[in-house]
Amino acid sequence: MTATHLGMPAFPAAAREAVRDDVLRANLRRATHTIRDKRARAVSELADWDRLRAAGKAVKDHTLRHLDHYLLRLEAAVTAAGGTVHWAADAAEANRIVTALVLATGEREVVKVKSMATQEIGLNEALEAAGIAAYETDLAELIVQMGHDRPSHILVPAIHLNRAEIREVFRTEMGRWGRPAPDGLGDDPRELAEAARLHLREKFLHAKVAVSGANFMVAETGTMVVFESEGNGRMCLTLPETLISVVGIEKVVPTFRDLEIFLQTLPRSSTAERMNPYTTMWTGLGPSKGADGDGPAAFHLVLLDNGRTDTLADEVGRQALRCIRCSACLNVCPVYERAGGHAYGSVYPGPIGAILSPQLRGTDEEIDASLPYASTLCGACYEVCPVAIDIPEVLLHLRERVAQGGPATREGIRVRIRPARGHTAERAALRAARLLLERPGALRAGERLLSRARRLRPRRLPGPGRAWTDSRELPRPPREPFRDWWARERGGRA
Repeated sequence: MTATHLGMPAFPAAAREAVRDDVLRANLRRATHTIRDKRARAVSELADWDRLRAAGKAVKDHTLRHLDHYLLRLEAAVTAAGGTVHWAADAAEANRIVTALVLATGEREVVKVKSMATQEIGLNEALEAAGIAAYETDLAELIVQMGHDRPSHILVPAIHLNRAEIREVFRTEMGRWGRPAPDGLGDDPRELAEAARLHLREKFLHAKVAVSGANFMVAETGTMVVFESEGNGRMCLTLPETLISVVGIEKVVPTFRDLEIFLQTLPRSSTAERMNPYTTMWTGLGPSKGADGDGPAAFHLVLLDNGRTDTLADEVGRQALRCIRCSACLNVCPVYERAGGHAYGSVYPGPIGAILSPQLRGTDEEIDASLPYASTLCGACYEVCPVAIDIPEVLLHLRERVAQGGPATREGIRVRIRPARGHTAERAALRAARLLLERPGALRAGERLLSRARRLRPRRLPGPGRAWTDSRELPRPPREPFRDWWARERGGRA
């Protein structure tokens, strides 16, 4: 995975800085609450939402169990339709493939459909190093790119900016990328959208090469599927002569019929719409370019691994690969709402990023080792997930891995996990707890001693525990241990 996080602090330090930004917090609060409320109303319209959620989970789990089979079937279908399939083990290989494909066309510019996979591998930077300019065409991605900023949300990358800030980006930067912003541009959303439309129209009409991702790939037919709301994706997928799609291997589904589930759950969970304004599907090449022809004359599919097979090997963590990138978990997360997406140091922010990034990138870096702790474990993310990813379960699983250090076992594979700096005390505390819990007599004596010494309860914990009691009261021990209460009330030993 690309090292976009290098130089960034670990989550606690980044989040501490972010929560001091009153404008950022106001922007996030307004946007996330609006989206989550709309989503709740859209979901409540479906009486069978729970069954759709279970069906989506089942399709994803089945596909992941047989991923090798469906990927080969997909490759055969794409090839039969005239496309070319490339396999990329990591970000570096994917970037080399895409760069070579663009250079082979003789072009030095590409237009892009919003794609988390290309952000993950740092494709724009790789293309720039090769002398190729990549232009984002999604409105929010365009804002972030022009502002020399980074996305902070899966669905709404510029969620951390307000209208006045966006207007300033357009006014000062748009001319450097192509058609400048109109004179006297205001901050009305319609004015901003119109300025972006006029700017992008020139890019669409001149581009010969486009780069996209895909929300789903259908193994049965070799069909790529992109959900979007603005129409920029439709322009990129039909006008250019060469289309290159970079897609994570987990995005495959077995049959065209399986899309029925996600056509209902993804729009409602992401944009709170009953259906997407634009759902574009393409299989192989477009018709021959003519008066009425559209679609690419050359199609390349780059299947991206980049840590996904390692994640698949973890029987608990692999459920993160079910993710359909709806961002519902971000919009209900109290941590994300206050810290924002940049604090996560990853293109995948929020709860899903806290479990996906450490698995794709490993936990050698302090920033990745800190992500499983970027949660209150309230469970709101699991409740809204349309494919029922138990994010709190995976967070605890990853915390255990980080705290343990040393060898860990995943389905018989011994994996070396380097303990993160700052977790030595936690690891020692967990080992002490294990020793105590393995000795019932010692545990019973400790509980009784604690209840008798309840008046001696300190207001603050010493050492590393001091930070915990800076913002919380230390719980008062009960008057008697549970074991004694059970023996008195039930007449037996607990």
